[in-house]
Order: sequence, then structure tokens, then C-alpha cells
Amino acid sequence: MIYHVNKENFEKAVIKSPVPVLVDFFATWCGPCRMQGQILERYEKLHSEEEVRLVKIDCDEEEALAREYKVETIPTLLVFKNGELVERVSGVRREEELDRLLGL
Repeated sequence: MIYHVNKENFEKAVIKSPVPVLVDFFATWCGPCRMQGQILERYEKLHSEEEVRLVKIDCDEEEALAREYKVETIPTLLVFKNGELVERVSGVRREEELDRLLGL
């Protein structure tokens, strides 16, 4: 399942997650973001929720979160493990790259 997260549920969904979290900062008008979204839809079928949590955050709706995590380009992917930000990449990333980022 891909979770759509906002400021109110960010801590519960990301920081307190018992599994690694891949956060996709995106915008609905962004072509590369739509491509990344399709990749994430395929990726979620490859991994269970016991392995990884996939989260999408709309930068236009959640500007404060985007600023807090210094998102300057989209798509930007952040990886959190045990509540800590451990990886940050920008641009479209394929399934193999996501596995590498998440250590899967």
C-alpha cells in the first residue's frame, strides 16, 4: 500500500515506522513525478508492508514538510530507517535503485 501522508500523520507513518520508509516528495503537475509514481505502484507489488513502507507527500499541499526536509527538486526520495533520514536522492529511480537505497 502507498500511503499519502501530511504534516499531521508524518511522525506516525514515517518516524515511528517499524520498517524502512521510502518517502516520495512529488507534485501532481510534474511529469517525472508521475513516472516515479508508476514505478512505486509496480514496486509495492514486489515488497510486502513487513519489508518497506511507501509514502507519497504532495509538495504543493505540504509545503512545510517540503521545506523542513529541504526538498528543492522533485521527485525527491528520502529513506528513513528507525526514524532517521539515511538516504536522499532526486530524480526518477527504477526498482533496482530503490532496492539499493532501502538495503533490500
